[in-house]
Amino acid sequence: MLRCVTRFAPSPTGYLHLGHAHSALDGWRRARAGGGRFLLRLEDIDPGRCRREYAVGIEEDLRWLGLDWDGPVRVQSEHLAEYRAALDSLAARGLLYPCFCTRQEIARDIAASLSAPHGPDGPLYPGTCRGLSEPERARRIATGEAHALRLDIARAVACVPAGLSFHEEGEGRVACQPQRFGDVVLARKDAPASYHLCVTHDDALQGVTLVTRGADLKPATDLHRLLQVLMDWPEPAYAHHPLLLDASGRRLAKRDRAATLRDLRASGVSPAEARAMAGFG
Repeated sequence: MLRCVTRFAPSPTGYLHLGHAHSALDGWRRARAGGGRFLLRLEDIDPGRCRREYAVGIEEDLRWLGLDWDGPVRVQSEHLAEYRAALDSLAARGLLYPCFCTRQEIARDIAASLSAPHGPDGPLYPGTCRGLSEPERARRIATGEAHALRLDIARAVACVPAGLSFHEEGEGRVACQPQRFGDVVLARKDAPASYHLCVTHDDALQGVTLVTRGADLKPATDLHRLLQVLMDWPEPAYAHHPLLLDASGRRLAKRDRAATLRDLRASGVSPAEARAMAGFG
């Protein structure tokens, strides 16, 4: 019988709050209940927002909650060559193209469109750089012009069998529509790879069999399944849990300065009380 392998994969861009605690406890309990493995991964690809003190704090907070993990912590910034190899593989198949547009230019082009399509993350990239010729791309890259790498979603979808789907706990097979994301960025101008590529790569590499994460990330599974099929990576099962909300009904978030586990600890809250507040009493 295949043992369950789960993971908790926060970005060290702030200290953990109760929403993170809920996600970590969910994955940890599922793995431990079946004698499986629980992994900790730090998704620190964004050099502008990730900080060492937050990475240290994540491990401290998890230990305080009573959680342990199997094997060393995987730190994504230590494995950039692996993500580059995956990008090179996609590029060799003609599925990536360089995008030189700035955010302002993209916003301008979207505003000029009479019917800009929208995806789960907002207005879709209008494809401004998709039609550039190879000589033009090469010339601009040679001059050092900053660029991102986008997935040509139409070409990518054409490369996989019809009927793409994933298994969601409690729902069964769920149909995927990755094209609704448009030509997503897989490598940013200021970061060597994007969340979508790194998380999918690492789940495959680490043998994750069950992805447990917040319901806000469920739409992204469509895109992740596309990458899994394109790269011949194994398919995990998925279990997206409801998000914890604050007293006003908003989901807990770092940007809203939700009370951190460090704050709770400093105020005298015990680990058992914190687990109960996170929905795992």
